[in-house]
Amino acid sequence: MKDKKYSYIGGLIHGIGTLLAGMKVTGREFFTPKVTEQYPENRATLKISPQFRGRLVMPVDENGNNRCIACGLCQMACPNQTITVTGESVTDEATGKKKKVLVKYEYDLGACMFCQLCVNACPHDAIRFDTEFENAVFDRSKLVLTLNKK
Repeated sequence: MKDKKYSYIGGLIHGIGTLLAGMKVTGREFFTPKVTEQYPENRATLKISPQFRGRLVMPVDENGNNRCIACGLCQMACPNQTITVTGESVTDEATGKKKKVLVKYEYDLGACMFCQLCVNACPHDAIRFDTEFENAVFDRSKLVLTLNKK
């Protein structure tokens, strides 16, 4: 439209038309209902979407064991290197084969960009994001979390 030349009156009419188009959008948004949450006053009734990505967690079963086999796929998938998986090889007494066991699973919440690539890369559904969003701390070192609790 920049190549099109308008006369003085044509340019004035075109300008008023574009102004009214913008005002139409503004007027429509003025009358839509507001969805502002009054946090923290409504903390008890706050509804958070299940798709919200708050903090990486490692769920455990009823025996307190997690599903992580220390394969390192989540660590390789993370673009910011926020995950550090430390594992060691042990010999299984029942079969006599060597298998990898998780020793430490560190997650840097302060560097995470919540892209969910680590969750998608995990073949055993050992990690997921929860809806916890209150992660404010005064010291960034407190944002480095150890997810396995063994």
